Amino acid sequence: MKEDFLHYIWRFKKFDINSLQTSTGETLTIENVGSYLENAGPDFFNGLITISGQKWAGNIELHLKSSDWYLHHHEKDAAYENVILHVVWEHDVDIFRKNNIEIPVLILKDYVSTDFITNFEILTAPKSWIFCENQILEVDDFVYSNWKERLFIERLERKQKPIDELFLKLNKDWEAVLFCLLARNFGLNSNGMAFMDLAQNIPFSIIRKEASDALNLEALFLGFCGLLDAEKEDVYYKELQNRFGYMVLKYQLDFKRTVPLQFFKLRPDNFPNIRLSQLAAVFAKNHQLFSDCIQVKSMKEVTRIFDVAVSAYWQTHYTFDKISPKHFKKLSSKFIELVMINTIIPLQFAYYKSREEEVQERLMTLMLEIQPEKNAVMDKFKSIGIAAKNAYDSQALLQLKNEYCNLKKCLSCGIGIHLLNATKESKNT
Repeated sequence: MKEDFLHYIWRFKKFDINSLQTSTGETLTIENVGSYLENAGPDFFNGLITISGQKWAGNIELHLKSSDWYLHHHEKDAAYENVILHVVWEHDVDIFRKNNIEIPVLILKDYVSTDFITNFEILTAPKSWIFCENQILEVDDFVYSNWKERLFIERLERKQKPIDELFLKLNKDWEAVLFCLLARNFGLNSNGMAFMDLAQNIPFSIIRKEASDALNLEALFLGFCGLLDAEKEDVYYKELQNRFGYMVLKYQLDFKRTVPLQFFKLRPDNFPNIRLSQLAAVFAKNHQLFSDCIQVKSMKEVTRIFDVAVSAYWQTHYTFDKISPKHFKKLSSKFIELVMINTIIPLQFAYYKSREEEVQERLMTLMLEIQPEKNAVMDKFKSIGIAAKNAYDSQALLQLKNEYCNLKKCLSCGIGIHLLNATKESKNT
């Protein structure tokens, strides 16, 4: 038994509210369980109860054992002086206010059905991966679909928060926000933070001015990331180095690199110099990139926007000075799908939310077009019978695992609540 389970039972009245009695045998009626407080102080504020015909208004405190009152030192805290009811699972000691009046006690376990307790114990019993892995397939399709929609929106809302913060940090310039989000996306897990560092330290006004020349953008990006610091005989390297030096003087650039680049264990197509060349090509090709991205309604449109390759030099190189077989190194369809999932969809959500426009339905439709992400979490869900059919599914499942399963928040999860409330009769039908 856990205290958060006790809170859930009380908050949602998952007990027999008829014929209640206090531990001393007085009749008890619950008019209002109170408002749930998750901060310091009593658990439920402003409750309303009737004990033996006398109405009481005040706070309500819950504990697994009555003696937890003293374990938590509530007797020393004035905030607990107006507690009108002590709700416990087990009553092992009487509790008194400073005026020596005993606080009424409700022993909750006497009024909770055994089915409900059994479901909770089954749900929270140790499993190899998630609590409900042996039961999740029993969840009604309607319940699962509704909860999946809620999870998808929650994940968008979680991604919206840092975008909103970035919007304010960048003087409310949505184009600059897009640049930062795309840079992080192009850096993937290995270099995402380094690329984000680049995007936040180069004023986007410079990107606008230099966007007509992809080579200048490439020089700016590679130079900022320290890829032009050495001395090399390579003609292309020297050209980029000269362009970067000129722009540093022209724009009086003063920056400090805080996040080093990573090459280790990366496939050559994901080398940071390759991704930076592709990023430069995106901004050189699309001078109205933000406008285009914020209006896309299909993967076909997104693919057209990001149909770019590296500059001519990198088609025959992966590193400076070393020639390799010619390969255009265009952005793959899988990479463009990741851009859609991690940049364009969250950006559209944040942008239209700022304009108080609802776009959830359209974004869900877009996500249905995209293949699900492939990762260890999706593999594990598939192994227990939950296969993601599209990116809408995979994003919802990631939210479920990260924000509910990992945190053991079954009592806040639509699936956990459904399984908890299932009766023996419904299981046998």
